[in-house]
Amino acid sequence: MDAITGFIGGGLGYVLPFLLVLTVVVFIHESGHFWVGRLFGTRIETFSIGFGRSLTSWTDRKGTVWKIGWLPLGGYVKFWGDEDATSLPDDERLARIASDPDAARCFHFKPLWQKALIVVAGPLANFVFAVAVFAALYSINGIPRMQAVADIVIEGSAAAEAGILVGDEIVSVNGEPLTDFGDLRRAALASDGEPVVLVIRRDGRLIEISVRPQRVENTDPFGNKVTVYQIGIGRSEGAAVEMEYLDPVSAITLGVKEVGFVIERTFAFIGGLIVGREDTSQLSGPIGIAKASGEWATLGAVALINLMAYLSISIGLLNLFPIPMLDGGHLLFYGIEAVRRRPMGEGAQEVALRIGLALVLSLMLFATWNDLMRIFWS
Repeated sequence: MDAITGFIGGGLGYVLPFLLVLTVVVFIHESGHFWVGRLFGTRIETFSIGFGRSLTSWTDRKGTVWKIGWLPLGGYVKFWGDEDATSLPDDERLARIASDPDAARCFHFKPLWQKALIVVAGPLANFVFAVAVFAALYSINGIPRMQAVADIVIEGSAAAEAGILVGDEIVSVNGEPLTDFGDLRRAALASDGEPVVLVIRRDGRLIEISVRPQRVENTDPFGNKVTVYQIGIGRSEGAAVEMEYLDPVSAITLGVKEVGFVIERTFAFIGGLIVGREDTSQLSGPIGIAKASGEWATLGAVALINLMAYLSISIGLLNLFPIPMLDGGHLLFYGIEAVRRRPMGEGAQEVALRIGLALVLSLMLFATWNDLMRIFWS
């Protein structure tokens, strides 16, 4: 009951950050499609943030209608010749457009490589946005650095079993030099339970130790239960923290690495779901994102912007999955078209689209159920 009361009572605190985060991420994604479409001279009928009836709209000088829909769970760019927001071609309309003097501006009459670039530009924009956010934060806000010394060794943990002692300094992990305690946590998270090789400095001597991170259930600062791999060492509350401010090139390089790390961990999680190693209850939907947005907002603007970057990566990656209705589904159609030397039939595309829609809706319902279970019954 306390969880229900707290969630409902904090509703406005969740909704406003959620709308801000999702609107920015969706706008970035659709802008990728829009601007590359414009680059290739494609006629664009609608740019929409949200679905359903328009709350407000305006038309630019090139005839594109910009609108905000009442259901803020996505967005779309509708090209000339599209049947609807899914970019499914309208064959009857295309037959009429073919005789139009401006037919070359129709998305569906563009060369295959241009259509593919327009489609992939959405997810790519999400990734570029995330890199830009990370780079800006690394340069302006800095990165907290903490020496990788074991001030705390949890009893019964992987570290304790491997023989790590209080005061040991971790010099490297899996052959990579360690400059920050946070990198050790990331190595444990990325291990998937496989042993990691640590080189520690103890009494002036270097010692190599193999540690197998343990899968444990922790509670984050907001009271949410999360399952992670950890080694079992920590720093004391009074440990010195230094801020490192990166130059633009180093910041962008680290931003690209962070995006790559998130993508790699996402695929590892999906692989874990397939083989049964990961728990499907970890999947989150719109309610979970709204809750996370509200929680991160309490930490300040920087934390909320950081969340935008991570969500942007997730949205970009999700859209590249080869599921009809998503960008990856369109790329799959184009790949088939390139092999067959002709597009898939309208009927086949409609069937595939219905299957894709069913998959997306099923995933969203399942993730939403997980959100409700975590909020009200955890």
